[in-house]
Amino acid sequence: MSIQVNALVKEYGQQKAVNNISFQVGKGEIVGFLGPNGAGKSTTMKILTGYLQATKGTALVCGIDVAIDPLAAKKKIGYLPESNALYYDMYIKEYLAFIAETHEVKNIKEQVAKVIQLVGLTPEQHKKVGQLSKGYKQRVGLAAALIHDPEVLILDEPTSGLDPNQIIEIREVIKQQGQNKTVLFSSHILQEVEAICDRVVIINKGNLVADDKIANLQQTDNKHQAVLVQFKQPVDITTLQQLTGVDEALVVQGNVYQLLCSNAETVKKQVLQLAIDNSLDILSLQTGNQSLENVFRQLTGNNNAV
Repeated sequence: MSIQVNALVKEYGQQKAVNNISFQVGKGEIVGFLGPNGAGKSTTMKILTGYLQATKGTALVCGIDVAIDPLAAKKKIGYLPESNALYYDMYIKEYLAFIAETHEVKNIKEQVAKVIQLVGLTPEQHKKVGQLSKGYKQRVGLAAALIHDPEVLILDEPTSGLDPNQIIEIREVIKQQGQNKTVLFSSHILQEVEAICDRVVIINKGNLVADDKIANLQQTDNKHQAVLVQFKQPVDITTLQQLTGVDEALVVQGNVYQLLCSNAETVKKQVLQLAIDNSLDILSLQTGNQSLENVFRQLTGNNNAV
């Protein structure tokens, strides 16, 4: 396994930021690392990358114990931290060359050109880092994480500050890198996680609450069925919430809605009647799985933004 976390604990006085969690990530896997703010995600990532010392337990990267030989482990890791620390007075190429030299990369000029193109920095490559927008600064951080062609990528909020088009571009970069690397990344954008990952690890208040494929998690709640309906025009979510038997109505995207209920067939009949009574056009109506957002909220007990 490329990443092995075994009974990991991190304590700050009486508080356990990470409480006895264990999980593994293999080569070629892209795993979403999820949890509410303060759950312990960034702390775990900092322990894995050697920036923090665990109180108990072990963290191994490519078989190397990070606590015993942090330098050897760091050579295997490309890390983009949540607070992306950059040298604003350096030019992009200058900064990336500096990072490459630190990692003892051969053919530095060629490798810098390669990662600039890979993360979409070409239009801005002659600027200083401090002149860039937040989104482009995030791309510089990702380029720095990739510059030494690491075996493992640990990315803490890699698309923070990016616009929707940039998110799609970086998503494709991550998916491409995940074909031959191990990728562990955190994100508060659950649609992004669903688009990139097959599997997620979810922690809450320092405790591991889920480690499974997304498809399995979406099917594990026997109390709820999900009805997915797409209308041609927008529909007031309150109207859908008030249908008999609907426990919760969610907007998936655009005019697509998910209705969580105990009896899908009964709710589907009501949706059809609603469309007839209000001259609404239904483009699709089907029984489906729960959204990852709903699974997340159930597991973390958090109804606020994630």
